Amino acid sequence: MVIKLSLLILFFAVMVGIGLYCRKHTTDVNGFVLGGRSVGPWLTAFAYGTSYFSAVVFVGYAGQFGWKYGIAATWAGIGNALLGSLLAWVVLGRRTRIMTQHLDSSTMPEFFGKRFGSKSLKIAAAVIIFIFLIPYTASLYNGLSRLFGMAFHIDYSVCVVVMAVLTGVYVIAGGYMATAINDFIQGIIMLVGIAAVIAAVLSSQGGFLAALDGLAQVSDPAVSGTPGIFASFFGPDPLDLLGVVLLTSLGTWGLPQMVQKFYAIRNERAIDSGTVISTLFALVVAGGCYFLGGFGRLFSDRIDIAANGYDSVVPTMLSGLPDLLMAVVVILVLSASMSTLSSLVLTSSSTLTLDLLKSHVVKDMSEKRQILVMRCLVVVFIAISVVLAIIQYKSNVTFIAQLMGISWGALAGAFLAPFLYGLYWKGATKVACWASFLFSVAVMLANIAVPHLFPAVLQSSINAGAFCMVAGLVIVPVVSLFTRKPDRHLVDRAFSCYGQKVVVEQRQALGD
Repeated sequence: MVIKLSLLILFFAVMVGIGLYCRKHTTDVNGFVLGGRSVGPWLTAFAYGTSYFSAVVFVGYAGQFGWKYGIAATWAGIGNALLGSLLAWVVLGRRTRIMTQHLDSSTMPEFFGKRFGSKSLKIAAAVIIFIFLIPYTASLYNGLSRLFGMAFHIDYSVCVVVMAVLTGVYVIAGGYMATAINDFIQGIIMLVGIAAVIAAVLSSQGGFLAALDGLAQVSDPAVSGTPGIFASFFGPDPLDLLGVVLLTSLGTWGLPQMVQKFYAIRNERAIDSGTVISTLFALVVAGGCYFLGGFGRLFSDRIDIAANGYDSVVPTMLSGLPDLLMAVVVILVLSASMSTLSSLVLTSSSTLTLDLLKSHVVKDMSEKRQILVMRCLVVVFIAISVVLAIIQYKSNVTFIAQLMGISWGALAGAFLAPFLYGLYWKGATKVACWASFLFSVAVMLANIAVPHLFPAVLQSSINAGAFCMVAGLVIVPVVSLFTRKPDRHLVDRAFSCYGQKVVVEQRQALGD
């Protein structure tokens, strides 16, 4: 217990200390929200990765999909690395950084407003972000309860409040730069922790080959009658697994807290380095999480899914670890949760302040007042997430968890296509953006309210979210072709940043 508490206190002290150190970067809005657009590749790549993977992935998704698909769940981690990190950086990184600076936009709603010349589009995007990020924020505390109870035997509510308060302190004090530096440290903890946990769990089963052989002996007639299906390449349900890969990988392309990382990176050379770093980070962390979860059925004699749910799979797998390694696991999950929480509350507060309050309520808001309002809203958002998390835990309200499940689908489905086409295609119209917004939000809300009206394959919020993202990629160009063309001057101004004219000295004055 002394070792666990000592490591925990040291971890919290470093996080808060960095927040206080980074106060000098929060003198203006650009510094507080984007770190002055001067963040290097390592910090940006780790900030992207740690915002991507939270306790939801380590405890919830790894346990759920590992139980359902066996070792094939590793494909979700590989998809996260290749589609959610590598391809996202290659396709979005450079253009996002250039155009957002050119349009002087600090948030995704502000980008939509200036790129498509529509205040109503900006307001709609801000409202969608506000509605769907709050339950996602509350869900980050899920998974902490079992691990903290197992390691420290203290009440879950205390864990939630302590984590929330300390996260709030360093975000309020140091803004984006404090978040980025802390994300880097937390990312290192996640890398080391994942590797150590996988080695320990496999060792407890006799090593990798013995564990894989044991998994091949597991059968579940309710899932599949094929022998060794949970140790197979694609698992018992490849189509459903594909939906998981798409939602958890392509989803990052439309999530405001993820895309905003590209706004802040220093230069194009940093983007190239960040692409490699981010991909390797995702491969280790996400691939490791899902790979670990794939062996969950080896512990089926100690797991009651019907009574305790999928969130009990990974904690049960870790319950026999030595005290020191258990302390590392707790800090790993804390790191994953705090890094994502800080990113979400900073995105929510900046969106509400810059896109709603400053633009439509208090239009003459000064820089200092904007920063003060954002800091106050960080407190508000964290407080709301704590209340929702405790309500869900104490009263077993499932609606909050369901709403979190559809938040990725709603946000990514609404924003992915408009943002992508907005960066690359001059023909995208604001009506097409509205169509994408409304379609995805309506589909995901209906998926909660009346799931029985959907085809069987789309009754899962994960598959429905993946469907919305793919549908948006079709909806935006089709609607754009049949609606009023965008203002030529507005479009040319936005895209002028990609091909600026420069004057060079000509050494030879005579022609051929």
